[in-house]
Amino acid sequence: MENNIPIRCLGIAVVLLQKSDTGYKVLLLKRDSEVLDEAWCYIGGRIEQGEKAWEAALREIREETGLEGVVLYTSNKFDQFYLPAENYIYLAPVFVGFVDQEHEVILNDEHSEFKCFSFEEAVETASLPGNDDVLRFIEKHFVKKHPSKYLLIGS
Repeated sequence: MENNIPIRCLGIAVVLLQKSDTGYKVLLLKRDSEVLDEAWCYIGGRIEQGEKAWEAALREIREETGLEGVVLYTSNKFDQFYLPAENYIYLAPVFVGFVDQEHEVILNDEHSEFKCFSFEEAVETASLPGNDDVLRFIEKHFVKKHPSKYLLIGS
């Protein structure tokens, strides 16, 4: 008999970056729901039946923020955490989306507010342990460096 903890990849995460006069800002959303209520997070959600992970990322961006025309990259980074009640490790690919400054964010009913933060502010504000590592990774590989064309979705 094996004693393994299963790993399940059921969803995605998206860090949205918006260009500003002072560099890139990170869009964080404040949850207003049973799941992670009052937590500041980047975008996340389930992959629906028949969807590819990147398709789920674009859908979740639209559903949670109303934003279209996002330039989407895969980051080669993963959100991960252990769910003790279900005894499995949740693993989600993290995508990076670039949006223009003039796009208007329209929140769905899962969120109460949003704000664009500097990376330092986002690292301090994001509620879940591990989000800080993801944000620092994104800053290093997608802001301080030009992202690889091989990571661009649809390239």
